[in-house]
This record gives sequence, C-alpha cells and structure tokens, in this order.
Amino acid sequence: MKALLSYQAVNKIPEIVIPGSKSESNRLLILKALFPNITINNLSNSDDTVSLTKGLKTQNNIVDVHHAGTAMRFLTAYYASKKGTEITLTGSKRMQERPIKVLVDALKSMGAEIAYLNNEGFPPLKITGKQLTINSVSLNANISSQYISALMLVAPSLINGLTINLIGKITSVPYINMTLNLLKKVGLKGSFSNHKIEIKPSNSVDDVTVHVESDWSSASYYYSLVALSENMKITLKNYKENSVQGDSEIVSIYKKLGVETVFNPSINSIQIKKVENSLTSIQLNLNNTPDIAQTIAVTCFGKGIACLLKGLKTLKIKETDRLLAIKTELEKLGASVKITEDSLELFPSIKINKNAIVETYQDHRMAMAFAPLAIKVPIVINQPEVVSKSYISFWEDFRKTGIISQIK
Repeated sequence: MKALLSYQAVNKIPEIVIPGSKSESNRLLILKALFPNITINNLSNSDDTVSLTKGLKTQNNIVDVHHAGTAMRFLTAYYASKKGTEITLTGSKRMQERPIKVLVDALKSMGAEIAYLNNEGFPPLKITGKQLTINSVSLNANISSQYISALMLVAPSLINGLTINLIGKITSVPYINMTLNLLKKVGLKGSFSNHKIEIKPSNSVDDVTVHVESDWSSASYYYSLVALSENMKITLKNYKENSVQGDSEIVSIYKKLGVETVFNPSINSIQIKKVENSLTSIQLNLNNTPDIAQTIAVTCFGKGIACLLKGLKTLKIKETDRLLAIKTELEKLGASVKITEDSLELFPSIKINKNAIVETYQDHRMAMAFAPLAIKVPIVINQPEVVSKSYISFWEDFRKTGIISQIK
C-alpha cells in the first residue's frame, strides 16, 4: 500500500482532535489492572494500547504484543509480579530483536522468575509470577525510560514497595516524571530525586477518574506542517499548559522554528500559527524527548536550515534503527546527513526532490514525520497504515489541513 501525498490550501482554520496519549493510556492501564476502581477517560485507540489491553485481559498463557514495545516492557513487570501466573510474552520479528535484558535483570534481582526462550536478552520470555518482596533494585539509567516506568508502575502493588536506584545519566526524565505524576494522580505515593525513585506500597486507592490528555508527540506533525507553511493556522483540542507529557517541549522548540502556540485554557485547546523567523541553524539535545527527533529533522530539511540533534541513543532500538532510517530517507529527498551512535547532523539544502518514495520500516513515526513535506512537494509514503500503532485517524485528520492523501 502507498499514500500519494500532495497539498491543496483550505479556506478555514482546521480543528483537530488528536486521540488520547498512548504513553499516559498505557501507564494508566497497568495501574487500573492493579487497582480496578480507577476509571480512564479518553483512552488511546492506538495499536499499542489495544495490544496492552488484550495482554492484560488474556485467558491464554501466550501473549503476542506484535510491535508494541511499551506493552512488552510493562507486561513483563506486571506478570513477573503477579503471583501464580505462568505466561509467555512474545512479539513480532523486530520485537524479538529489541533488548529487554536490563529490565529482566532488574526483576530477577528482586526475585522474579523469567526465562529467555530463544536468544539471551531478547523476547520471547517465559514468566512465572511471584510475590516480589525485595524492595530495592539498581539499574543503568541511560537506557529506555520504559524499563524504569515498568518497575514504577508495579511498585505500589509490591508488599514492601520499591526503591529504584538509577546509575549514570538518566534518559527521558520527563517520562519518569509522567509515570510518577500519574501514580500520584490516582492516590499513590512516590518521589524522585538524586537518582533515586521511591514508591510506597498500597493495598488500595479511592475511586478516581483520570482524563487522558491528547498526545503531544502526535501534535508535533502539525507543528511541522505549520513551520513549513507560508501562513497556516491550526487548532488542536484537548491540550493544556503544564502537561505531564515530555513531548510538550515542542512548544518551545517550534517557537524557534517559526511556530507560535496560543493556549485557550477555558476550552483546553491550542492554536498554532506560523510566524516569521530568520533561523539558519538549530542545535538541540533531545535526550528527554527522542520521539520528536524525526519530526524536527524533517522540518529543518523542509525549511532548508541546518540542525544538530543530540541525545538520540535510544533511537537505535526503536521500531527500526531510526537514526539510519531518517538518514536514508532524507537523502532520497536530496538531504545531506551525518549520523553517529547518538546524534544526527543535517546540512542546509536548497532543493527537495519531488515524488520520492519514503520507506517507513514498520515505524509509525517515519510515516507521520515525512507527511508534512507534502506542503512543499508531492511525495509517496510506503506502508502508510503503520500510523495505527499510535494514531489511527492520522491520514483522515491530516486531510483537514489540505494534505491530500491518495491511498493505493
């Protein structure tokens, strides 16, 4: 399947309602599984959230999460701490190439029983759930924050709670803070300071309803579109200031790239609009927000400006090696790109090749990050359906902005 993208200006300001945050939803689903009287509103409808929901409700002893990395990590901790459970966690071919040893080692040090069924350090896993009583664990912090969040989420259900000692530089701090914030929002107690996370045990929580904010990562594609436009305005609903989502950092990042954000707290919406700027290059450390790196790189390419993006170490173990993928596809469009193990450098370009075919590598963010370029030149996106991993209605919503997508 292919999406042929082109642009036709619209006469009114588009209003977009982006689905609930996948990151918030998946954390809350684990908490609800542990404390059933939690109610969740505006739950994400993404493939990842559907996979996690099915994994939590399964009546079988085999759970296949497909491409859902969050589900793999969160369910590993959940079932390892669920006494009396015997389950095999598996996933797609790519999932079986994504490392999970750091989390498994941490859980084993707490008394968990987990075995690798194929390759050491990688799924599939055979898990025999136990009551975990050891209340302290240490792990390297310069890896995916999802390992840390997985432990944090099950910690309140452990008889002695849990202290997590983080070693080295911490990656994606906002995601750890998001997890802690959601724990507190449902009435659980915890703290995070000086490389130490402490979560108190709890037998129950009071009845509570949590509303999931729309996804800021998904909003980034509209910011990119506005940045590449001449004078576009877009209204995005269900957003607020002081979000728990780390990717809300796009507000300040895209201000540098020529996009102004106006918050309307009375109706929980934002309007983003193009403003003039004369930026010729930008340097950013995205250690806390690596998921928006692809979007920013494409924006800079489309604007013809240089960028140096650092802090991207975790991108190599995502749905694909995102650093290599973004380099390969940008070069098809005429870019000059240099990558290292944790950085991407883009040199200024004055031309964008038309009708280039962008491969997505089964990675939802590759499809969505490149889509805004259609406001500049016609492009083709292979496997456009991969957006369902995080944003099922993406192509339908993007059409409201004038990006015409012919799916063939």
